[in-house]
Amino acid sequence: MSELQAVIVVDYQNIHLTGHELFNPGQPAHLDLVHPLHFANQLLKVRNEKQQPGMAHASLQRVLVYRGEPSAEHDPKPYARNQSQKSEWMRDPRVDVVLRPLRYELERDATGRPATDALGRKIVKGKVEKGVDVLCALAVMREARKDDVNVVILASHDTDLEPALDEALELGAAKIETFSWYDPAQRRRCRQIRPRRGRTIWNTRLGESEFRNCTDLTRYA
Repeated sequence: MSELQAVIVVDYQNIHLTGHELFNPGQPAHLDLVHPLHFANQLLKVRNEKQQPGMAHASLQRVLVYRGEPSAEHDPKPYARNQSQKSEWMRDPRVDVVLRPLRYELERDATGRPATDALGRKIVKGKVEKGVDVLCALAVMREARKDDVNVVILASHDTDLEPALDEALELGAAKIETFSWYDPAQRRRCRQIRPRRGRTIWNTRLGESEFRNCTDLTRYA
C-alpha cells in the first residue's frame, strides 16, 4: 500500500506552551522551544507505529506553522529571536512559518495618548496572540481540499478549532487527524480536541520522550 502524503498544521504557541507546562514547567519556556520539523518527524513516527497491520503509513509533505510575531518596536530582542527561528526552521523546504503580529496594549496618559518611560519608550501593559487560530482553521480547510494531500493533522489543544475539524470532515476528501501531548501520570491535565458532531478521528499522543526529541537545541541570541 502506498504511503499517504501528510500535511501537519501547527498552532505553534499552543503546542509549545502546553508541552512545556506538562513536561518541563521548571525551565523558562523559551529554552525548550519545539522545532517544527523534529516535531513533525516524531508525530509521524509514532502515528505510523500505532497503525494496525495493513493500514497505510504517512510521510511528511509539509509542516505549516502559525505563530505570533513580537513587535520590533516594543520587543526588539524577542522580535529578533523570532525572525532567527523562522529562518532556521525554514531551511527545510517542507517547513513554512507564517507569523501574525501580536496585539499590544499600551499604557496611556490622562489625555489618552500612549505613555512613555524615562527613555521615551512606550509602556506596554500586555500583549496577546490574535488570529492564529483562524489561520490554522483556514489552513486545515485549504489543505484538505488539495488533490496531493491524503492526511491533514491539526496540532493544537485549542477547542476553538473543533469546528474546523467538523467542516474539514464534511468535505470527505483528505483524512483529518489530531495530535495531543500526553502524560499518564497527569491524565487530568491532558486534553485533545475532537469533532463536535459525534465523530471519532485518529489522535496521535506524544509523551515526554517525544517532547524532548522535538526540542530546538539552537540558542538564539
